[in-house]
Amino acid sequence: MVITFSHANDAAEAVQEADAAVADAVEPIRKAAPVRLMSTLSEIGDQPQIRALSAALFAAGLVGGDRRLMRAGVRMLASHELATALKNFVKHRVDRTRPRSRGEGADAHKMQPGNSPAKEETSFPSGHSAGAASAARAFARELPDHAGAAYGTAAGVALAQIPRCAHYPSDVGAGVAIGIASELAVDAAWRAAEAALDSLVAAEERD
Repeated sequence: MVITFSHANDAAEAVQEADAAVADAVEPIRKAAPVRLMSTLSEIGDQPQIRALSAALFAAGLVGGDRRLMRAGVRMLASHELATALKNFVKHRVDRTRPRSRGEGADAHKMQPGNSPAKEETSFPSGHSAGAASAARAFARELPDHAGAAYGTAAGVALAQIPRCAHYPSDVGAGVAIGIASELAVDAAWRAAEAALDSLVAAEERD
């Protein structure tokens, strides 16, 4: 089966219509106390918080002599910064009104080419989701025993964006994909650097 541009466009339309339906469904609970609490807790996935957490892990590892904590902090920060750069690249090219601000416009939930500086017009993709996914995966690389807690926290941050009407489901999915891809790229670079360093050390030892 050949997938044509028309098929892809139809699929995109269907996803965006599903997004709108979800936004309509959660709108009545957006200001409920549990959702407000969830929204507050999900701010751990915002940029300043992840940067601070990464720095804190590195500092704790440095003081305690724990190389895994130090490496986790560095990996998290590097992965997060790449994810942030990539999601900004997309945001600066796609305008989409956030669910909480879409009003009555029939097409307000749809993505359009653009570079609006307004926060309420930059729903796609979810930065919280991208940052949380990248940091969680980076943390789990060094501390796999705590991977469940890291992934659970990241999932909570990402999913919270939907009932709080900050993002549509596809915004969240795209953000998570960006976060995972960013961490994979950082891990590949990290492994290449370690291999190069090991080769250099081995060469010096032979000399």
